[in-house]
Amino acid sequence: MEGAQEDVGGLNKMPGPAKDFVRGSLNNRPFRPGGLQSSNLPGHNDQQNSDNALHADWVREFIRPVSGGGPLPQTVPPTFRKGLQLGPLKEYPCSRKCSSEISVGDEVAVRSTNENLENFSVRFDDLFKKAFEDDNTITDEASQEEITVEQINADATDAFTEIEVQGEVSAEQIKVNDEKSSKDTQTGATTEVETERDAKDRIPETQASLDQILLMQPPENSGKVGKPADGTKTKEAEAWALAGGNEEIINRFYELVPDMAIDFPFELDKFQKEAIYYLEKGESVFVAAHTSAGKTVIAEYAFALSSKHCTRAIYTAPIKTISNQKYRDFCGKFDVGLLTGDVSIRPEASCLIMTTEILRSMLYRGADIIRDIEWVIFDEVHYVNDAERGVVWEEVIIMLPKHINIVLLSATVPNTVEFADWIGRTKQKKIRVTSTIKRPVPLEHCIFYSGELYTICQHDEFILQGYRAAKEAYKKKNSPSSTVGAKPKASLPTNSGRGGGVAGGRGHKQKQQQQQLQHQLSSSSGQPSSAGPRRASESSSWLLLINKLSKKSQLPVVIFCFSKNRCDKSADMMYTTDLTSHSEKSEIRLFCDKAFSRLKGSDRDLPQVIRIQGLLKRGIGVHHAGLLPIVKEVVEMLFCRGVIKVLFSTETFAMGVNAPARTVVFDSLRKFDGKEYRRLLAGEYIQMAGRAGRRGLDNIGTVIVMCRDDIPEESDLKNLIVGKPTRLESQFRLTYTMIMHLLRVEDLKVEDMLKRSFAEFHAQKNLPEMQKELLQKLCQPLKPIECIKGDPAIEEYYDMAVQAETYREAVAEAIMQSPSAQQLLSPGRVVIVKSQLGEEHLLGVVLKSPSATYKNYLVLVLTTESPTNASASLPSPMQSELNRDQLDKGGSGVFLLAPKSKRGLDDDYSVSSSYSRKGTGVVNIEVPKYGAAAGTNYAVIALESNTKEIISICDRKMKIDQVKLLEQPSNAVYSKTVQELMGQKTALKLKDMEVVEQYWAYNMLLEKMTENKCHGCIKFKEHISLIKEHKRHKEEVNALKFQMSDEALQQMPDFQGRIDVLKEINCIDEDLVVQLKGRVACEMNSGEELICTECLFENQLDDLEPEEAVAVMSALVFQQNNTSEPSLTPKLSLAIKRLYDTAIRLGELQAHFKVAVDPQDYARDNLKFGLVEVVYEWAKGTPFAEICELTDVSEGLIVRTIVRLDETCREFRNAAAIMGNSALFKKMEVASNAIKRDIVFAASLYVTGV
Repeated sequence: MEGAQEDVGGLNKMPGPAKDFVRGSLNNRPFRPGGLQSSNLPGHNDQQNSDNALHADWVREFIRPVSGGGPLPQTVPPTFRKGLQLGPLKEYPCSRKCSSEISVGDEVAVRSTNENLENFSVRFDDLFKKAFEDDNTITDEASQEEITVEQINADATDAFTEIEVQGEVSAEQIKVNDEKSSKDTQTGATTEVETERDAKDRIPETQASLDQILLMQPPENSGKVGKPADGTKTKEAEAWALAGGNEEIINRFYELVPDMAIDFPFELDKFQKEAIYYLEKGESVFVAAHTSAGKTVIAEYAFALSSKHCTRAIYTAPIKTISNQKYRDFCGKFDVGLLTGDVSIRPEASCLIMTTEILRSMLYRGADIIRDIEWVIFDEVHYVNDAERGVVWEEVIIMLPKHINIVLLSATVPNTVEFADWIGRTKQKKIRVTSTIKRPVPLEHCIFYSGELYTICQHDEFILQGYRAAKEAYKKKNSPSSTVGAKPKASLPTNSGRGGGVAGGRGHKQKQQQQQLQHQLSSSSGQPSSAGPRRASESSSWLLLINKLSKKSQLPVVIFCFSKNRCDKSADMMYTTDLTSHSEKSEIRLFCDKAFSRLKGSDRDLPQVIRIQGLLKRGIGVHHAGLLPIVKEVVEMLFCRGVIKVLFSTETFAMGVNAPARTVVFDSLRKFDGKEYRRLLAGEYIQMAGRAGRRGLDNIGTVIVMCRDDIPEESDLKNLIVGKPTRLESQFRLTYTMIMHLLRVEDLKVEDMLKRSFAEFHAQKNLPEMQKELLQKLCQPLKPIECIKGDPAIEEYYDMAVQAETYREAVAEAIMQSPSAQQLLSPGRVVIVKSQLGEEHLLGVVLKSPSATYKNYLVLVLTTESPTNASASLPSPMQSELNRDQLDKGGSGVFLLAPKSKRGLDDDYSVSSSYSRKGTGVVNIEVPKYGAAAGTNYAVIALESNTKEIISICDRKMKIDQVKLLEQPSNAVYSKTVQELMGQKTALKLKDMEVVEQYWAYNMLLEKMTENKCHGCIKFKEHISLIKEHKRHKEEVNALKFQMSDEALQQMPDFQGRIDVLKEINCIDEDLVVQLKGRVACEMNSGEELICTECLFENQLDDLEPEEAVAVMSALVFQQNNTSEPSLTPKLSLAIKRLYDTAIRLGELQAHFKVAVDPQDYARDNLKFGLVEVVYEWAKGTPFAEICELTDVSEGLIVRTIVRLDETCREFRNAAAIMGNSALFKKMEVASNAIKRDIVFAASLYVTGV
């Protein structure tokens, strides 16, 4: 079709070279993301923007052959070289009807009912089949089933009656439509239309906005079923996430799905049946269930469906370990391939397993394999909460093309429907949500304290009796009576500071520490080892727990420790424990020998390999990121075989390995998250606790919390165990690579990516309501301002008043913050207080200054209102008014107290002897207090100490009686004070130039306002109210427009700053066209893209040997902060200094353009030079055992860094090819070959088998 041929972002674009089929290329354009609206794509719409498509001409290509005068039918699919040989086709009689209301140039969105859509689908299917049958059969079947093109067009005509016009609609068209509808409704509608027309005449500039609003339609409306009979829209019609729980599907599952794509040897759970049913219907699903509940069954069925349909499916995981394990699990069932950063196995397979980053790269690079994908399975979706990598999930979901269905597998989260609704709105497709809170193996939660287990939770119900029993045991053990006669040992530290043993001092605190240590020693069995009493206590605790679990047949157990060092030390403490039988020892030895046989001789004798084998033979394992990859896989496989009885592991084991245990133990409920020590989150606890209980083997899983020094609070335990898991939160952030990838494609904008992020979901969801509100405000009639002196000048007057008030507040703030003002505002000082009404400001006197007991000023002010209405004139921080009485005096509106040196001696008055009685500071009146005295109304109000309401500090002090005014109120004293409340006012000389300038600007504005013709007008008060209303209305309209615009996006300022940075370093030009430097930056994924790109274009690697170059590049991928200082050659030292200076310069550049980056932190976070020496020696051929002695970094992290470094070498090599730098290309090849050897690149046991 013509429209499809123009759609270069669609699936019918020409394929690229075969070598780029899987990974894609920067020369390719990404496929158009699903759900992207046609208004965002120039020259395209959802119907391919074809005029013929609007009138169903494309149907004639199939039902009317050339012999009948029709166009040539399509026989060659897009991107295919050959097609079907249909032979001579006979004419199929047909006719076509078009609605007269639709013109070719209009943009029309047709909305029909569900019934019409279903009829269309069925009849077109039948019609498509009949078009290729012989003429007699067609005629007979057409007469029997009465399916004709006329009926189709009749249905189309009915559908056209429910259209919504999305193009420009003039005010006259709106009026005509409203007048038509008014014939069947109340006559008041005509008046409303005329009101709208009048509003348009009064505010002509709103017409463009009105047209824009009519053009904008919320995404969900395009595919919506027609409105209900009553004209209201139900919430069900607006929701994209459809919750499951249909019992009919479960009861009739085998009837609804008679021919399953794969048979399972067990009875499916309810949520599995429901999800499979929707997969069979071709719908996207979101499955939320507990760990080990069987979510993988859904992924298997999606794989089976893709095999059945001869399409492809992709399984993505956040961790490489999961990818390797799933590859092993699926190998015997499906045609499976594996794609990770360093491994590419059978990429042509129909079922591909990969990390999410690989899929993102394929989407950005427009890999041709995307055409064949039917399903994408996202496992561990709750990983979207990860601060570093969570953005990858959002990017991939947004970038997926329309034809791909989505399967999301997640642990239980409280906002599953919300997340699914975001995906549905983003992709413009319904998402079926099915979940279960049932655990296949119920959990029992216990506290282990002082050698005893206390059950605190069963069946998700907290047991107070068990918790109180543990608390009683703790109190009993730590009571003073239990430590009578205990003497501190000489080895314990003594109190050498001051304060002796006084309770609450240092001696008391140390005494408590000594008592706690004695309790630990008394509870441990056996003699303390040389490592100290603390280690002996921990060792005995582990022995007590393991022995208890062994007696209860509750092994194997996974013990979660939250540091690699603690895992190793805890395992080493159990040097006397042996938990395996002779047959199990033999199995472990044979497995280890076979697994480690692939290593060369020196690598087999590595200290870590020997140490781990010694632990494994006794049934004890260790699992953390510091282990060598092959060692970690040996531990995982042996644990799955059941021969490892005790496994000390970090939390990655809970997410990266599908290996449940009988029992799970938490060494602590606190962890270091890379920034600070904090308590475990409920979601983290639930994820790890879910590993307890093996389905089909255990009736119940046990979760134990180790308590050594204290028992956690009841509320903390409840929040962890029975509290709500962590919500899915957006971690979306802009990256330079994302920006440049999107700038390469004209059809896609960065703003589109921002709008579709989960962070902007609620704002975008509320757009229809905001559009409706804006339309109402634009049509709202406003009372005109009719000036009796000619053209209205009230708006100019109002603007000057607002600016003057801004200056006044700035000056008042500067005065109030000065120390002299605090001294001057003592009781008796005469002040001017800002009025809320604006006619006259208020004359007042300070009755009380802030004190320790009363934090505000108490001021008596004279008011013009009666006591019942006086509150309306009192100062309010939300009001901004003028004092016209002061304007009449020639602009002397602000009166400030002169410096003391410039005042006369009589200016300062103290309280007279008659009023000298000193008050107690007590305030016995209700504030605000209203009253009337001497024929004048007054009020006593409270003002904050830093208030801006005091606009004038006068040079006069009054004689006041605080006791009779505040403590013992007297009407006579109030009357006398009101009578004396008068004073003179002189100006204060200010030293701050900025404040002085604002003061003079304020006075100049007041003078201009007195010259305005509105000043003194009899209708001033009326017109000032009207202009305020007009301004408020305009501000509300502008605020709504802003909220609906791209500028309101949360990350828009960051986007603008990053664009400026890219322009400055010539990655893009002024027209946002990606330059050569930008294309090179798009290749960088493993390191910080700007630093890598600048390093290449500054030729920093040209004078280095391949071994030196790859050593410097290790700083881009190494991630550990604290390491031993490397010993470097002068050449390497100069190279890393040069690279560090580049990072500082880039950080300063980003800070200059308002990107939230600190230059020092930017360089420190993205460049870590701890392994430069290690990588240099490894590239030179030094054995692995020797390079491990050069640093304190663990072996596993060294291997992971070198593996990632090989990927960086490949990226630099591709960048060199783009730049045309052949020398660098060869250097990167040599460097990559130098580091790819021995144990670092040993094949995964999951991939090759054992």
